[in-house]
Amino acid sequence: MTTSSNDATGAFSGDGKGYMTDERKLIRDSAREFTMKEVLPVANRLDPQQGMIPMELRQKMADMGYFGIRIPEEYGGLGLGAFEYCLVAEQLARGWMSVASIMARGQAGWLRLGGSVSPKNADRMRRAARGEFLQAAALSEPGTGSDLASISCRAVRVGDEWVITGAKYWCTFADGADYITVFARTSPSPSADKRHLGISAFMIEKPRGTLPQNCEGNPIPKIGYFGWNTYELSFQGTRVPADSLIGEEGKAFYLMAYGLETARAHTAARSIGLAQGALEDSIAYAQERKQFGMPISEFQVIRFKIATMATKIEAARQLLYYVCNEIDQKRRCDSEASMVKYFASEMAEEVTSEAIQIHGGAGYTKLHAVERYWRDARLTKIFEGTSEIQQRIISDNLLGRSVTDRRMIEQAFAEHLA
Repeated sequence: MTTSSNDATGAFSGDGKGYMTDERKLIRDSAREFTMKEVLPVANRLDPQQGMIPMELRQKMADMGYFGIRIPEEYGGLGLGAFEYCLVAEQLARGWMSVASIMARGQAGWLRLGGSVSPKNADRMRRAARGEFLQAAALSEPGTGSDLASISCRAVRVGDEWVITGAKYWCTFADGADYITVFARTSPSPSADKRHLGISAFMIEKPRGTLPQNCEGNPIPKIGYFGWNTYELSFQGTRVPADSLIGEEGKAFYLMAYGLETARAHTAARSIGLAQGALEDSIAYAQERKQFGMPISEFQVIRFKIATMATKIEAARQLLYYVCNEIDQKRRCDSEASMVKYFASEMAEEVTSEAIQIHGGAGYTKLHAVERYWRDARLTKIFEGTSEIQQRIISDNLLGRSVTDRRMIEQAFAEHLA
């Protein structure tokens, strides 16, 4: 399906073979309309000022049901799957990646663990679906990024409470969330090959606009991903009730793994949305910008750039559709999820960079959105597991774990005991 000069929605429809039902097309098109009307103008106005996502926009997202896409209908959600979730995420990211990201803070996946749902968690899910119970996650630490098993934040049981002490880094939305999920070590690792054990997760509820009691923090000065703050946090004896423990004590690493395939698909969707925005803007600019007496869209080098950009985007999109379908069919696809996260994020940086090149000097200003797409695309190669971590997962699944990896794990365990 080609695009006309008056249609900048992309060179392809994204109707993956056998995947795009009429309902899914409607969901995608509705999200596209919402993005172009409600998200993109706000992003163009606020991102250059490093402004915050307005509450008004968040309420409109809640009214659309976006915070509860994956929450079952019985708890006020839409009861849809990873496929629909990523369809919406792609469209929202085409406007502002931060908006596509804040949507994830309401899906309440961990509240549904274990099959049965307590009355308290049922109420939380209903609030989450309305955008009234949103999460921030505190996993990374100043000295711990990809190697989450080496976290040093501690939680100690004291009577009917847990006392949390330690530093966290890269906690986005720490101030605006209704609760922070904190990962902390509650017991030592039993052995080098079981370093992931002994880590527990805690839900710390708090009023919006504040940090938890006995917790200090400062926003990290970022180059992008504006719309919300990303914090470094210091928990200084933060006390939480014993029932704040999520899941089983010492087994939070499995919580991290829960939904990881969907999280990586979500990042791929955001990457594709950024690249799609850059493509559309490049098509429009190339048709308007004139040099040597004609639009630059007439020059073969520009046409070939756009053709290559569109091809890479569509390849990533079709891989995403496959992965989402596998997730919804409850088939394991950890390698494929890493592949789509890796491929889509690398693609997004390449495409958005080419978009700046097509815009020339104008692309290096805040007068055009392509610089925002480029800045945010660069982040997709880092969060939810770096590109190098994805390559490691893929290669380990193909070749088995390397001797070097095993030695690194043994060394990390020895340093942990020292």
